Amino acid sequence: QVQLVESGGGSVQAGGSLRLSCVASGLTFGRTCMGWFRQAPGKEREDVAAVSGGGPKFYADSVKGRFTISRDDALNTVYLQMNGLSNEDTAMYYCAADPRFYRPCRLVAANYEHWGQGTQVTVSS
Repeated sequence: QVQLVESGGGSVQAGGSLRLSCVASGLTFGRTCMGWFRQAPGKEREDVAAVSGGGPKFYADSVKGRFTISRDDALNTVYLQMNGLSNEDTAMYYCAADPRFYRPCRLVAANYEHWGQGTQVTVSS
């Protein structure tokens, strides 16, 4: 059974930083495409970032230059370092996994088969 457990969310002032973590179990992590997505109240889910099993990374334009996705395959963990946070980044952040390593890793929510429960990020000015 695949489980994804996010942590690291919280409240921060605008301009601050947070690092989210997602620990995965029940899958071949090193070959799995991992992604972060977010959803604010009343808004549609939004792509944030993804990292393939081979290392290439993908970012939404809204977070480029501010957010960094990384992974530690020894710990089955994917991270999202978020710097320069603004009110617009307030959302529930979800970790997701696409274990179908035979196809390219994409920052497309529909490709992701497994999802975590989410961790809340609140940015105040």
